[in-house]
Amino acid sequence: MIAIKDRIGNAKAKTIYGLVRKYGTVSKQLLQEQSEMKGSTLTRLLEDMTADGWIEEVGFGESTGGRRPILYRLRAEQGYVFGLDISRIHSRLVLCDLSFRKLDSRVWKMTASSTPEVLIQHMTEAMEHMLDIHGIPKERLLGVGVGGVGPLDRQKGVITNPLYFPSTGWNDVPVCRMISSRMGVPCSLDNGANAALLGEYWTDAPEERGEHVLYIHGGIGLRSAMLSNGKLVYGAVDMEGAVGQMIIQTDGVPHREPDGNYGCLESYASIYALEQAAVSRLKQGRESALRALVDRPEQLKFEHLVEAIHGGDPLTQELFIQSATYFGIGLANMLNMLHPEKVILGGPMFNTQNMYFETATQVAIRNTYYYPAYQVTFSRGKLGEEALAVGAAVMSAGQLTD
Repeated sequence: MIAIKDRIGNAKAKTIYGLVRKYGTVSKQLLQEQSEMKGSTLTRLLEDMTADGWIEEVGFGESTGGRRPILYRLRAEQGYVFGLDISRIHSRLVLCDLSFRKLDSRVWKMTASSTPEVLIQHMTEAMEHMLDIHGIPKERLLGVGVGGVGPLDRQKGVITNPLYFPSTGWNDVPVCRMISSRMGVPCSLDNGANAALLGEYWTDAPEERGEHVLYIHGGIGLRSAMLSNGKLVYGAVDMEGAVGQMIIQTDGVPHREPDGNYGCLESYASIYALEQAAVSRLKQGRESALRALVDRPEQLKFEHLVEAIHGGDPLTQELFIQSATYFGIGLANMLNMLHPEKVILGGPMFNTQNMYFETATQVAIRNTYYYPAYQVTFSRGKLGEEALAVGAAVMSAGQLTD
């Protein structure tokens, strides 16, 4: 099994590959300025990397007085990576080339039968099928990246004890070993928020990338990640779900887990919180289009709320605005501490309708201390529900420059 970091053996070649990946299409002059390499060294590296298939010439740039410069870009079909999103509602697989263009994908709804063994078996069988139908030789597959629900152990490739999975068996799961043994390639693991942030960052055009970016995923719980100076920020422990424990009301409602904080953000702003609020209102006798979607209030799920809000149901709109207001307060706290230049809000709470995103960002701005001197851009990203899986593929391919 070839380690991904060993695919490009020369440290200087890794530097050049990283610069070409960063800028997309780049001239030799810019590569020399950024790498500070001698012209002869750079020329030899470019020739070798072109011959080896890692980069390719793509024409000529504009002349600045002499000969027009040759332009280079990555050769996307030099290798391929799989990205896996292992989450509580749906899990997803994508196949990408080295430009992170999605070639194929597959989604599984997580149910009581979605144990680790069953899911990994389905995923690896789908990987083999994708390689076959796209005519990709096995030696072109570089690796597999996995974005999972934390907490997890990145170094050991183990999902440790995630909450709220619909099936049993997800404690201490060595997902990387299970996948590598079946596929014969390296596998890497990180939490889903980090993976999603990488995906959004690297699929943006180079001129649109922010160097200080906050990502928050809104789903059954809240998950966050931070990029500073273009690099992921890691804490002493896996901290993906910590944002949900931010206290926004000291005497507030108890968390659904015994060790959760009273009045924490996740108890007001999450799919679970929205579902519970809707159930409570229906039990109180409030009128709503939700009543026609279920036999009993306890049967309400987030998908029913999305259907009702698209239908203009006043009660559901009220619940979404209230929850999004709480989320906006929590987001303002993050902005006042971290001052990112860009915030990406992903996950079903933001991608299934517009109201939650619009309300939350408006509330956040009104409570951001240095605004308008401090300007921040809000986005729902470009990848939607595929951000995590594509980001996991990015994470795997990123090891080429390690």
